[in-house]
Amino acid sequence: MYENNQYVKAIKACKDFKSKYPDIEIVPEDEFLRDAPEEIKTSHKELCKLRDQLEEKRKSLQETIANRKKFLTSLPSHLKSLKKASLPLQNQLGVLHTKKVKQQQLAELLPPPLYVIYSQIVAQKEAFGEHIDLEIVGSIKDAQAFARQLAIKDTGLATTSDRTKLEDDVLEEDDEGLRRRKRPEKVPSKENLDQTGIYQAHPLKVILNVNDDEALDQNAVKLLTLRFESLTKLNVVCVGVEGSQESPEHSILCNLFPNDTGLELPHQSAKLCLADGIVFNDKRTSRPYKHDAVVSGLSVYQNQNRVQTVVQRIYSRTKAQLALM
Repeated sequence: MYENNQYVKAIKACKDFKSKYPDIEIVPEDEFLRDAPEEIKTSHKELCKLRDQLEEKRKSLQETIANRKKFLTSLPSHLKSLKKASLPLQNQLGVLHTKKVKQQQLAELLPPPLYVIYSQIVAQKEAFGEHIDLEIVGSIKDAQAFARQLAIKDTGLATTSDRTKLEDDVLEEDDEGLRRRKRPEKVPSKENLDQTGIYQAHPLKVILNVNDDEALDQNAVKLLTLRFESLTKLNVVCVGVEGSQESPEHSILCNLFPNDTGLELPHQSAKLCLADGIVFNDKRTSRPYKHDAVVSGLSVYQNQNRVQTVVQRIYSRTKAQLALM
């Protein structure tokens, strides 16, 4: 209050100030310049000249900035057109830079098991010159949305639906005020596993094209195409033959290594998700084989089941089948 009163008094004293010469008024600018000495007129002219120069320079800089902003705004479309125009030349020279950059961007969105498989197969191709082609397919928007959801979950920020589900599973107190107990979870049956989303796959998939290594020309014959996908809830990697009409039991991947039919899940946490006595869905063409769990880094099974060994066995089995036809 004291400080406020002091400010009020100071403001009132300024408003009530009376000049010693109350009859003297402010002279208009034109009248002052007409009667002013020559020295003051020259200084005023110089000041006006500098002001005009400053205004011209300011307008010039604003125009330059506007042109640069316009150029930067149109630059992405020009670069996109340039990339599109260079695609035929890249295909002719065999340097698919645009496709490689896009694949690298997609690889960053892969779940860890698929990324391990992708990086190991790329290294295998570059180191040993394998006749294989690798590609990542899927929706990049869905993959980005999945990555955001995973980041939110990792930081502990639960959504409204998650909170509702957690509140239903929270320990309840009975009417007599006895100790709390947790509501038992219902174990899903085999028929309801698909409905609960237990087989939900990541939006991105890795496609491996295995080509004939005995072909001499660049347009090698494609022996088969494998599709790798990651089941997020089970945390397993499944692989299947793309476009195959054979049943899973007769697939080239079934028993690629002894006692590996793809029906037994490779690690205990996935088995607990499916509950006791329930094996992997035998109707699915893509299965979680044990050798893929080793290649993806999800389990340590046998040392010989590395990428090179898996690719060699796929080659030998495919050629054996072709020889029998």
